Amino acid sequence: MKSMWINGEWVAGKAGTLKVVNPATEEVIDEVPDATRAQVSQAVEAARAAFALWSKTMAHEKAELLHEAARKIRDKSNHLATLLTLEGGKPLRENLDEMSWSASCFDYYAELQRNRRGRVIPSLEPSQLNLVLKEPYGVVGCIIPWNYPVLLLAWKAAPALAAGNTVVIKPAEQTPLSTLALAEVFEHFPPGVVNIVTGIGETAGQSLVEHPGVSMVAFTGSLETGRRVARICADQVKKVHLELGGKDAFVVEADADLDVAAKAVAWAAFLNAGQVCTSAERIYVHKGVAKPFIERLVEFTKKLKVGDGMQKDTDIGPMIGRMPRKKVEAHVKNALAKGAKLLTGGKRPKELSRGFFFEPTILSNVDHSMTVMRDETFGPVCPVRAFNDFNEAVRWTNESVYGLGANLYTHDAKKVKQFYEEVQAGTIWVNDPLTDNDAGPFGGYKATGGGRELGEEGLEEFQQSKHVHWDFEQNVKPWWYPYGKKG
Repeated sequence: MKSMWINGEWVAGKAGTLKVVNPATEEVIDEVPDATRAQVSQAVEAARAAFALWSKTMAHEKAELLHEAARKIRDKSNHLATLLTLEGGKPLRENLDEMSWSASCFDYYAELQRNRRGRVIPSLEPSQLNLVLKEPYGVVGCIIPWNYPVLLLAWKAAPALAAGNTVVIKPAEQTPLSTLALAEVFEHFPPGVVNIVTGIGETAGQSLVEHPGVSMVAFTGSLETGRRVARICADQVKKVHLELGGKDAFVVEADADLDVAAKAVAWAAFLNAGQVCTSAERIYVHKGVAKPFIERLVEFTKKLKVGDGMQKDTDIGPMIGRMPRKKVEAHVKNALAKGAKLLTGGKRPKELSRGFFFEPTILSNVDHSMTVMRDETFGPVCPVRAFNDFNEAVRWTNESVYGLGANLYTHDAKKVKQFYEEVQAGTIWVNDPLTDNDAGPFGGYKATGGGRELGEEGLEEFQQSKHVHWDFEQNVKPWWYPYGKKG
């Protein structure tokens, strides 16, 4: 039974508990507290008390503390990655990558905040100085999803802390263990600067969002839950940062190297069993190369191994739970009922009787009337549709309520330019899918939420602007009252 991390101390739960299940075996591996509203309030008050000093901590001091967090993540990467594989299912290799990326994020913001306090702008009079200052909000409630719990925690906590905010972190109930293990990564921070509470969304999560002491909420999750978070924050006129769903398109033009493109699509569609917000969930391939492309994609996919993420030769681990798998099965069933063709996969592996596994699946003959082409599937399903010309591919790419990312494979510079100018998405990948850059902003358009993580924009999300207008002289201004004596 784990405890929570509040005000620099381990705090036991006072109510119910949540069982943490290994999705590869369906075995309970541990339990965590379901925080009460009072315990969430305790964490928020600790963060509020710590904010007074943390917000005034010098940039070079914050930099060293953030760098130390990065060093600790690297030192504990094997332990953290193993823990995350057990509770989340991703192959160990992918979770080791996640630790490396997370550490890099803390290093990036450690240095960026050393050079970002605001700016001096031109004054209106010689006796004046005008400053634009960037200041923290206060306590930031960070609500983290289960698919990349350490990385997406870093994308929120690192810039929030760098900006001078304090944080209360609420991990997903499916993957709280790796987040609680990060308490040791943050224990060198002053007490109360970083707090971790566990629990389900309807209790701990909602209590955190509703708490009047929380100045900002940073949330990654589903569109439905994001709307509820936004409504609560709107009632309090509270800053909200949302990264919601995606339905990313992957366009393969006729000039693409099909051997490379097929492997790229498989990677983008099946990484983490398709449980990535930027998963390629709609594949559009030029009709002239559709047949040979699909043949290559199917042949390659059939060679991928599904299994326990702790096994070295596993390519695709389990899905996170029973209900997400049922949703994927429903999407496939709907597509087949409407005329889609199943080329491979489409079922639970017979050799894996336990665990929430689902075979990597490829569908052809799909259209936009099918759920699998409209709603976020969030599973290892790859629907492929042929397009007639590039303008049609761009139009189809934009026919989604989401706008997180989009992929293109081509060597045609004109089409690349048209794609990144016309596609309504926050990230455009050309010939290199699902690659992040700490210095480049990540986020989406439309119903994806509009927030940005990473890059300078990621830091600015956790800062508010203040304009300082300072006149060194104390003179009566000619435009003041009374007006009657003026010409």
